[in-house]
Amino acid sequence: MLIVRKLLRMCHLCVDKGLRCCAMKGGERERGFDAGDKMALVKRDLTDRQRRLVEAFVANGGNLTQAAHEAGYAEGNSGRVSAYKAMKTAHVRQYLMEAMSDAFGLNAAKALGRVVQLASGAKSEYVQLEASKDLLDRAGFKPIDRSQVQVAGDIKVSIDLS
Repeated sequence: MLIVRKLLRMCHLCVDKGLRCCAMKGGERERGFDAGDKMALVKRDLTDRQRRLVEAFVANGGNLTQAAHEAGYAEGNSGRVSAYKAMKTAHVRQYLMEAMSDAFGLNAAKALGRVVQLASGAKSEYVQLEASKDLLDRAGFKPIDRSQVQVAGDIKVSIDLS
C-alpha cells in the first residue's frame, strides 16, 4: 500500500477512502472541503490501454513495469515512464482505487473461506481453536478483556454460609 501511496502521492486517509488526496491542493480537508466532490469533477473516461494498465497493476501486486508491458505500452524505459505519467492522472488514480477496493473485497472473501476451512478441518487442534477464535472475534463475539485491578487500602470480605 505504501508503494501505491507513493506513486499516487496521496496521504493515508485519502487512500483508505479512495479519494483524491486532500494534501495535493493545500489541504482542503482542513478547510472543510469534501474530497469526494473534487473526484466528481475529475471523472473522465479511461482509454482501453489505461484500463488494462490499472487492471494489470492491481493483478500483479504493484509492478508498474510489468503492468505497462502487459497493457501494451512501449518496451523499455519509455513505456514505464508513459505508464507512470498515466497513473498520475486523476481519473486513472480514481479507477485504481476502485480496482484495488474490488480486489481487496474478493481476497477478503477468499481469506474468510480459508479461515472457516481451518476452523473445521485443520489437523492441529490449536490451529482449529485459533481460527475459531478469530471467526468469533470478527463476528463481534470478542471475549471480555481481563485486567488486574489493584486496590490500595483494606478490603474486608465476610461470607455468611448459615
